[in-house]
Amino acid sequence: MSRSPSLPDRPRLDLDPEMSPEERLDALREHFIKLEQVNDELSSQLDSAQERRDNLSGEVDRLERENETLKTSSLYIATAEEVTDEGVIVKQHGNNQEVLTEVSPNLKEELEAGDRVAINDSFSVQTLLDAETDARAQAMQVDHSPDVVYEDIGGLDEQIREVREAVEQPLVDAEQFREVGIEPPSGVLLHGPPGTGKTMLAKAVANETDATFIKMAGSELVRKFIGEGARLVRDLFELASEREPAIIFIDEIDAIAAKRTESKTSGDAEVQRTMMQLLSEMDGFEDRGEIRIIAATNRFDMLDRAILRPGRFDRLIEVPEPDTEGRERILEIHTKDLNLAEELDLAAIAAETEGFSGAELASLTTEAGMFAIRDGRTEVRMEDFEDAREKVTDEESTETGPIAFY
Repeated sequence: MSRSPSLPDRPRLDLDPEMSPEERLDALREHFIKLEQVNDELSSQLDSAQERRDNLSGEVDRLERENETLKTSSLYIATAEEVTDEGVIVKQHGNNQEVLTEVSPNLKEELEAGDRVAINDSFSVQTLLDAETDARAQAMQVDHSPDVVYEDIGGLDEQIREVREAVEQPLVDAEQFREVGIEPPSGVLLHGPPGTGKTMLAKAVANETDATFIKMAGSELVRKFIGEGARLVRDLFELASEREPAIIFIDEIDAIAAKRTESKTSGDAEVQRTMMQLLSEMDGFEDRGEIRIIAATNRFDMLDRAILRPGRFDRLIEVPEPDTEGRERILEIHTKDLNLAEELDLAAIAAETEGFSGAELASLTTEAGMFAIRDGRTEVRMEDFEDAREKVTDEESTETGPIAFY
């Protein structure tokens, strides 16, 4: 512990009676200057003491709070599963243990099934907590609209029309549906080979509407612990209802909506539990409001029939590999910023790239540009596309499946 600084000595004034008035005045002035110096030093010490006192007061407050915390028993988060006349059934988070416990009359009037509560070591309900939305669900909300427009998607005019009718139009012009007297399609399922533009379609819809866009992958809903995936699905739909109008885009939906089997493993059971929660949210007893669902899959053959029935996905839209005309349109889109040679024929390239998806054509364009750069040119020629096609084809032959360019 540091010692307090000693106080300065107070200067003494000794006046000789034999001093002249001028000498007395000089002595008084000198004494006054010394008094001012002592006063300044005392003021500085007072400020230091005050600062030290404040620091010690803050330290005392902190120690008192820590002491109170140590004397207070911890509370645990739980969910009220059911409110009965005998009390409330709570499930503690983490161990899924269900207990019938007591609750004060005041809290019991406010408590409802599904509420988050804090319980003590005796499982007695201490307080009612605010509803929580999983942070992972909030992270799936896309804050900025994607920079994809319908004009960026080539060869899918019919698919664009169907998606706009089912998703965009009900959000933009809901009154028209009410006047006609029909409910808009509840969901749209896009299916087709990889790289054909399913995700780009969803991004274009999000860009063309003012709706909140929530994007998730089916694999993100497959969780390790029991009930986590189902809870995340529930939180996603709650987030959409808070932010409506909203579009929920589920990519790789086959990860949680595959055909059910007789497997008894805990992993398969959890995936099926997550799918049942998704089906429940898509059905619902209440009107979903201005919430539209788009899903995409490369494995349509794997999907469970329950998720394909009308009322869940009313529009099943196939997104196939582009035909010759579609490939030419896709090449036009991806080469619009390229410095192309005059003799370059996009129609001929489209005819020679049968079986290429939109993503593969985009990669083909990039590779052609790279061949021009390697040759020291700023102009992309026909032979660059031919070399790029050979390279892409060779890479495909070494893969067990289609190349994932994106």
